[in-house]
Amino acid sequence: MDARTGFVTQMNMDLDAAIEAAAEYDFDYVEVMMDGDAERRRLDDRADEIRSALDERGLGLQVHLPFGGIDLGSPFEHVRAGSVAEQKAAIDTAAALGAEKGVLHPTTGAWSPAWDRTSLRNNVLESVRELVAHAAEHEFEVCAENIPRSVFRTHEFPQLLAETKASMTLDTGHARMDGRDTGGIASFVEEHSSRISHVHLNDTRQASDEHLPFGAGNLGFERIFGAFPADWTGTLSLEVFTFGYDYIETSKRHLDELLADY
Repeated sequence: MDARTGFVTQMNMDLDAAIEAAAEYDFDYVEVMMDGDAERRRLDDRADEIRSALDERGLGLQVHLPFGGIDLGSPFEHVRAGSVAEQKAAIDTAAALGAEKGVLHPTTGAWSPAWDRTSLRNNVLESVRELVAHAAEHEFEVCAENIPRSVFRTHEFPQLLAETKASMTLDTGHARMDGRDTGGIASFVEEHSSRISHVHLNDTRQASDEHLPFGAGNLGFERIFGAFPADWTGTLSLEVFTFGYDYIETSKRHLDELLADY
């Protein structure tokens, strides 16, 4: 495994401080959550400053595309069209900043008693295909994420991979919520590693979206990493729910120790 590492910014994290921390802790990139203070228009206003800060520190950039208020599977055509348009605009901003990949939630907030899940899933697939085509024009990679309690949980993800050209963001905690233990996640990796480009390292003690510091949960990342082929060159993002960079630093130390064996 020859993976690059980074961490996902959290709401209320100052972007300048996150960039400084990424450089201090020897990460390869920052994954910016494009919402709140890092919403695309606010990033546009600081584009030159952000690019310079990253370049000066030798850091790359990935993004987490917005998901709150976005509905890629909506049965209402104008809602879905607006969501696709907003994601395209976010992709444009990310690409202009030099981002390589964007995490995408392939989800819908449609009222489940009223709509058939197959039709909603097909709407999502159509949206994903449109976004992948748009992203390709910017040499930007769309990495759809497995989302529990959605139309594309880990269980349904093979359909998305078969019917679109999107890459995958594998969220380990989300897979745990979908009922997969360490062995189940490793088996999924063995089967789909060629399409998994990005991983959210979401550690947990149970089938819950805990986002603990890396190593604080009980997922067996040794086995999960071992399921990737030796020549896998994707990206690994620590996704820790914290405002304290000391937990990011501790997580990075644990991750480096583990990656030394791969």
